[in-house]
Amino acid sequence: MKKLIMALTLACMGLTSCYNAGESREQVLKVYNWADYIGEGVLEDFQEYYKEQTGKDIRIVYQTFDINEIMLTKIEKGHEDFDVVCPSEYIIERMLHKGLLLPIDTVFAASPNYMNQVAPYIRAQIDRLSVSPDQPASRYAVCYMWGTAGILYNTAFVREEELDSWGCLWDKHFAGKILMKDAYRDAYGTAMLYAHRHELAAGKVSVPQLMNDYSPAAMDSVEKYLKLLKPHVAGWEADFGKEMMTKGKAWLNVTWSGDAQWAIEEAAEVGVDLAYTIPSEGSNVWYDGWVIPKYACNKEAAAYFINFLCRPDIALRNMEETGYVSSVAAPEILEAFTDSTLEATVDASYFFGEGAEAVPLSVTQYPDRSIIGRCAMIRDFGEKTVDVLDIWSRVKGDNLNSSIVVIIFAVVIVLSGWQIRRRWRNYRRRKAQRVKRRRRG
Repeated sequence: MKKLIMALTLACMGLTSCYNAGESREQVLKVYNWADYIGEGVLEDFQEYYKEQTGKDIRIVYQTFDINEIMLTKIEKGHEDFDVVCPSEYIIERMLHKGLLLPIDTVFAASPNYMNQVAPYIRAQIDRLSVSPDQPASRYAVCYMWGTAGILYNTAFVREEELDSWGCLWDKHFAGKILMKDAYRDAYGTAMLYAHRHELAAGKVSVPQLMNDYSPAAMDSVEKYLKLLKPHVAGWEADFGKEMMTKGKAWLNVTWSGDAQWAIEEAAEVGVDLAYTIPSEGSNVWYDGWVIPKYACNKEAAAYFINFLCRPDIALRNMEETGYVSSVAAPEILEAFTDSTLEATVDASYFFGEGAEAVPLSVTQYPDRSIIGRCAMIRDFGEKTVDVLDIWSRVKGDNLNSSIVVIIFAVVIVLSGWQIRRRWRNYRRRKAQRVKRRRRG
């Protein structure tokens, strides 16, 4: 329904995926974003904001992608003139090294610089991607949403203490009841943390070191552990995890915090209790950010757009729509997400600053300081990406259990039937038209 509403809104408001060649590019903002990653009505409100700030009308050409690398290829190889795009942190790092990003202007005619409200913690994480000290990455990328990778679980079948270690994924007790995100980077990091859990506990190695170790020995270890995990996995999911979890077909889902929060809320509506946790070894913390690509033709509007999305009220709307957590640490957001019905509190002072040491917040959205302290960002694999993808391909291989095969087979049959029916109707229509033409003759 949300996708339908968005599609109708875009059609009505002139927010299309087409660009008219004869149109001035100063009147067009080309946005490239993940699907379902912006609040309803935000694009239209930006048009009004931009008009108020600059006196100019702006039309938005809005397109979506579902794979970082596809977006990158369009820009790097195709020289697409997107004005603003939203890649993940490792792609931002890659784009910086390839010289594919432009600095973001922070001076506006009559608007405050809302980008200043991005949490210093987040800005520091983004700056880890810097190419050089005199070119901080935060000048080229403004974090939009962030979160962690962890385990979504059905409390009717699983107790949180059973998930204290990533070893639960290798536990035969959960075999056939586990879903994994179809995300090779997260799987790599998870396997590394579990494989070196004893060294990690002894303080001989850190989470960042493990998550970013691409040595031959590390890759061999990852492949070994993921292949041992494979028989336990019911499916490598992209978007069907919530349904399987709410129906009890799966008990555990290794997923991202935003998807987990959305699933928890939707499941509650049908009386199913889902929860989210991060094992003791630690996990991945990720960041998606807005950048202005090298080939952008409307850098001014792009900067205004990024600034607008950092406005607290707009950040709140985007959070409520997507389930993910904005990088903006404004007091309005802390107030909006403080939940007095929660018994446990979270130390979110690392994000919101002083005064947020014990706040009743969703731990799924705002991990406690003790949890975030054992999480780390997975950097760009660089030239090792191909090797990691080879491992992922070998691991997944023929991992199609019978239920998934049946689903695929059913879809093929339905599509084939639809095609046959469509062709038959077209044939009958053409035949009827020929009869009519003969009658007219």
